[in-house]
Amino acid sequence: MSIQFNHAEFQPTRRHFLRSSLAASALVAARSAHLPSLARAFDDPRHLAPVKVARDRIIREVVGLRPYRAAGFVVETERLGEKLLVHNYGHGGAGVTLSWGTAALALDLARPFIQIGSVAPSTSKRRVNSGNAPRHFAVLGCGVNGLSTARLLQRRFPDGPGTVTIYARDLPPETTSNIAGAFWYPASAFNSEKATPAFTDQFQRACLISNRAFQTLVGTEYGVRWLDTFELLENEASFDSEPLGGAQLYPQIRNLRDPDHYFGYAQVRQFSSMMIEPHVYLSALLRDFYIAGGKMVAKEFRSRQEVARLRERVIFNCTGLGSRELFGDEELIPVRGQLEVLLPQPEVDYCYLADSAYMFPRRDGIILGGTWNHRDWSLEPKPEQTTRILEEHVEIMKGLKPGKS
Repeated sequence: MSIQFNHAEFQPTRRHFLRSSLAASALVAARSAHLPSLARAFDDPRHLAPVKVARDRIIREVVGLRPYRAAGFVVETERLGEKLLVHNYGHGGAGVTLSWGTAALALDLARPFIQIGSVAPSTSKRRVNSGNAPRHFAVLGCGVNGLSTARLLQRRFPDGPGTVTIYARDLPPETTSNIAGAFWYPASAFNSEKATPAFTDQFQRACLISNRAFQTLVGTEYGVRWLDTFELLENEASFDSEPLGGAQLYPQIRNLRDPDHYFGYAQVRQFSSMMIEPHVYLSALLRDFYIAGGKMVAKEFRSRQEVARLRERVIFNCTGLGSRELFGDEELIPVRGQLEVLLPQPEVDYCYLADSAYMFPRRDGIILGGTWNHRDWSLEPKPEQTTRILEEHVEIMKGLKPGKS
């Protein structure tokens, strides 16, 4: 069935054109008359409920080890006999933030092997053998990067009888990802002086992909929501630098110079980003993985040879800090982070980032950080760090003057 239009019906007369133009002009003028007042209302300082920082409000202390590489995360392939090993690890303090992005980069690297079936080891020339294409995939690790990689495999290759199996020693809620601050901000991911241009390009692409992916998951089901963020800056020159990953990733950027309203800091950058509730989010990913037919095997690997004995021909390594021993990456080190978790405060609907401190409001508590202890493997809370973290946040809260916030 075809639909035909009578184009004459859509040809406006001169009188109709003038009448429509005048009406549109009047509407624009009427709306413009309200724009200054709307803009003023939008830029008026918002109310910031104070965080009740006190030792007797601590409900738990947690310590995690960030898998950090000064040169940045590793997303690359290597041959493991007749199998393909795809690495995806070393995200530092940005594991949750970058998870969908580096998973996508890892799958892109594996796609030729998955679609064609094999690569000649000596010449690296592809052998077209679609009937021999892999139908089973292994993912090592069940933290946020392992789950994201597994889910992306299930989404991208849904047509065949493919099976994704996660092999992991620890499952949620026992993973490092479960105790992450999990605010969308790619901080402490690498040392800019050590990163190559090629890595910087990878990093930017991973940020963009992951940011867009998390936007599609906003809501109570996945525990993702937008939050106003205040970056407390030391000097005016800080306004010249973009937020990590690029300004295009953060809506509503504002440069604020109003210490009476914003924590006593003369320079504050405001923007919007996403807060991820780790327990809700990781449980939802694990549920989706099972619903899509995924399998889970509790297993700890102690050597590359054990990995090579897996039946799957395409293996994704998402073991985080475990890659140091398992695959001999001595550039991968722990960066210890201690968090103080205070009683929840539903009225606190913003977060802030300072030079050495951050605050994230979650439903399971107010998260206070931060510490960055390189090469420290201790998982026990340190009383002196507890005191320092509390004192830093008490000082920040002093900047919220009563009646001004």
